[in-house]
Amino acid sequence: MGRGGQPKDRQDGPERKCIATGEVHPRHGLIRFVVAPDGQIAPDIAGKLPGRGIWVSSDRAALEKAVKKGLFARAARQAVVVPDDFVSLVEGQLVARIVNLISLARKGGGAVTGYEKVKDWLSREEATVLIQASDGSERGKSKLSTPQGGTFIGWLTAEELGRAFGRQTTVHAALGAGGLSQRVVDEAARLKGLRVSNGGQTRRKGS
Repeated sequence: MGRGGQPKDRQDGPERKCIATGEVHPRHGLIRFVVAPDGQIAPDIAGKLPGRGIWVSSDRAALEKAVKKGLFARAARQAVVVPDDFVSLVEGQLVARIVNLISLARKGGGAVTGYEKVKDWLSREEATVLIQASDGSERGKSKLSTPQGGTFIGWLTAEELGRAFGRQTTVHAALGAGGLSQRVVDEAARLKGLRVSNGGQTRRKGS
């Protein structure tokens, strides 16, 4: 921590303290919340809403603790309203942001979908990120490997991934190098904390 208890800015970005765990992490590993004018706690997934930020680790247990223990009101120093299905709301907003980023990458020629196209990108070392739907066929998914030195994302559903490509569903996708790819990776890492248990199992929506 810096002087006056202010978080230090490290090489991997400014750090903030989680109200649930008390641990300090880079901002990209936490989720920012603000108190809306109506007193509701609002997720600020993009980190751009006005107001004093309240930070929670991007982890299902941390969010559930913050709600159960009334930590948002304590951090805000006022009475607040936490929306129903709060964790699901946060999860849904993260998914929407990731889908939008992948869609932007696709429009810019930086993303492809479909087994053969993804396989081609991997073979030509054009892919830096392999994305496979959590509910896709394990046999089909096992035929493609994460690019060397690249990233694997496997906790979006086929329907969610399909939305990014204007399809009903899709199982395989790949991203090339570029700023959008890194943003997808960062946001997907936050979503992973809400969806993937310590045992590596992806939680189904609503579970």
